[in-house]
Amino acid sequence: MMVSNSGPDAASRAALRSLMQRLPGMSAVEGGSIEPTMSSDPPLLRSAKIVEGSSLRVVTVPDFTRHTVSGFGAFLDGTQQVRLVAHHFGMPVVFGTVAAGVRIRVSRRLITWGHQPPRVERKIYLPLRYLPPLAEIRGPSREMASGNWEIVDTSTADKEGEYPSQHPAVLQERATRAVDRERDRVEDSLAEAWCARAEAPLYIDGGISRSERVASSSCAIGVIKSHRTLYFDGHEVSKVLGLRKGERTSVFRVSPRSRNSVLSWYLRLRDGAGRDAMWGLVRVEVAESDRPAERAEEVSRWVLAETTPLSLPDGRWDKMAYGVRDCEEFLRAIS
Repeated sequence: MMVSNSGPDAASRAALRSLMQRLPGMSAVEGGSIEPTMSSDPPLLRSAKIVEGSSLRVVTVPDFTRHTVSGFGAFLDGTQQVRLVAHHFGMPVVFGTVAAGVRIRVSRRLITWGHQPPRVERKIYLPLRYLPPLAEIRGPSREMASGNWEIVDTSTADKEGEYPSQHPAVLQERATRAVDRERDRVEDSLAEAWCARAEAPLYIDGGISRSERVASSSCAIGVIKSHRTLYFDGHEVSKVLGLRKGERTSVFRVSPRSRNSVLSWYLRLRDGAGRDAMWGLVRVEVAESDRPAERAEEVSRWVLAETTPLSLPDGRWDKMAYGVRDCEEFLRAIS
């Protein structure tokens, strides 16, 4: 997933002008890019059920060489842009754009998947409860309609019926988390469309457990680069963090709350000598399998094969496949 800090485009400026005409007293904000929110959960260690053997082991991926051919036929990733563009007496006005796309490999080139075009969605996040009566802006003006903007209320009540405070940081965080959810939704919709056709194995940047269809599909492989949650504890964590290039852990089952169970394992993509413990470390997710060890060996060879060419100059190149970087660059160009 990529977060863009690019400035407002023509469609954004037109939508902002329209809002300022409808909301006297609104002040524009310069350079209002919002960084992605960190999870509200602290970093933690979590247990998991081993399904390959009886204890967590370190396994060398067999038969992998620099000539190994990857089995991935396509790559999926999403991007988001979140900008604080204005405020109305302190109440934040946030523009959010999310995009997702699939790039397929044809004759060693990456092109856009023809069956499902990339998704680009733009929304305006407003705390309507704390603004003047705005019934007239719920119907988009010509400027908003031309940019396909939709208005989202960031001041609705939560499950307990409590409304958020008027603190600008609270409302801005609500908007940012709503954009996060929108990005997840458009990514999942494309992944489901791909899995319905099952054309070839799909490399997904991130997990696959949000969608039941994706989590149960043999053609969906998720590769997770961040590790806020680490599975296992004690000496088992030392095994995970001590993996060398080309080594993986044994397979375990991940069963997140309110998500779907998947099989998973850790894999070290690059030599971590002299680097931090997470350098080149990814966690792979696949659907349930009757032969977890064989599946892990096959997919691990594919993921290792995707470490070349390098994804430079991206700062995440130690864990990022070139196909994912290509997808992000394409989405940046169209959104």
